[in-house]
Amino acid sequence: MDFLKPIAELLREWLPFLITLLLAILVVGVAYRLLIKRRLATAGSVVSRQLFITALAGIFVILLILALPIDNEPRGQLMSLLGILVTAAVALSSTTLLGNAMAGFMLRSIRNFRAGDFIVVDGHRGRVSELGLLRTEIQTERRNLTTFPNLYLVTNPVTVVRASGTFISGTVSLGYDVPREKIEKCLLEAAENAGLTDPFVFVLELGDFSIRYQAAGFLEEVKYLISAESKLRECMLDSLHRRGIEIVSPTFMNQRQLEEQIFIPKGSERPKPEPSLADEPRPEERMFDKAEIAEHEANAEEKLKRVLEEIEKLDKDQDGKVDETAFKTRLSELEAKRAQLEAEIEQHKEQKKEDADEEETP
Repeated sequence: MDFLKPIAELLREWLPFLITLLLAILVVGVAYRLLIKRRLATAGSVVSRQLFITALAGIFVILLILALPIDNEPRGQLMSLLGILVTAAVALSSTTLLGNAMAGFMLRSIRNFRAGDFIVVDGHRGRVSELGLLRTEIQTERRNLTTFPNLYLVTNPVTVVRASGTFISGTVSLGYDVPREKIEKCLLEAAENAGLTDPFVFVLELGDFSIRYQAAGFLEEVKYLISAESKLRECMLDSLHRRGIEIVSPTFMNQRQLEEQIFIPKGSERPKPEPSLADEPRPEERMFDKAEIAEHEANAEEKLKRVLEEIEKLDKDQDGKVDETAFKTRLSELEAKRAQLEAEIEQHKEQKKEDADEEETP
């Protein structure tokens, strides 16, 4: 049995290290599963979850070095080596990784846009579908996902379509032979038929062969921006044709050699469209499905945060001065709303997970 003594001594020396290693694997694994995969409603933002997991892993790395059965001098050398590696990694990635991380903090501090917002970056237009520590993802009108490094968003102009509404416009070039007052009246009518408020018309350019007009109006429901722009152009086309105004190229107009024929397609004398299109299916509901889920999730998390704050405040204010019945009634209402919001957030998480699984499936 003497040959077992060295093995027992070795196990005794390495037992603290092994226990620390198993504990590290267990804790980091559970934290990753809870915060990243399941994404509980109270776990906070994606950035805070990622930072928490990284910090937790770093702490356990230091604890593992301290638990090694070696002398203080080699342990100090390992700690120094770890510090050098971390410093080198930060130095080498300072222009990319660290820069994007700092840009991510900056974007979250200024809160220029949030999940679900329409943004335009360097010609790319779409709705924000994900905000991360290092990158921001938008869903374009083709339903594709475009990813921007956060550093790129900080160093380039970003146009954000305000959620409270925006002005949209459409342009058309018409000949000098048509009175301006008649054109403006048609374009104002088109903007109203498209469901826009506060319509107006600008004369943008006096060209060599034609005048370029712009019809614009205020759109309140910005999530249907793409359809609204298309609807405005449709109404402009129909309104001009109903009034007998041709929309043709200057070259075509200047080279007529036949009899004076009006080039307006048949069927343009249809009734004026109804301004309300609420019952029609909108292509944006399919285009920006991921961004829509992200927006609903962000709104639900914000509402849940306010509910939790109100519950906490209600508990602090309950000192016997408040009516007990009213207190219990309000508390039960808040708890019910809290459960509803948590279920809604969990549903959004599951939907996003299913969509991610579908994208990964070949």
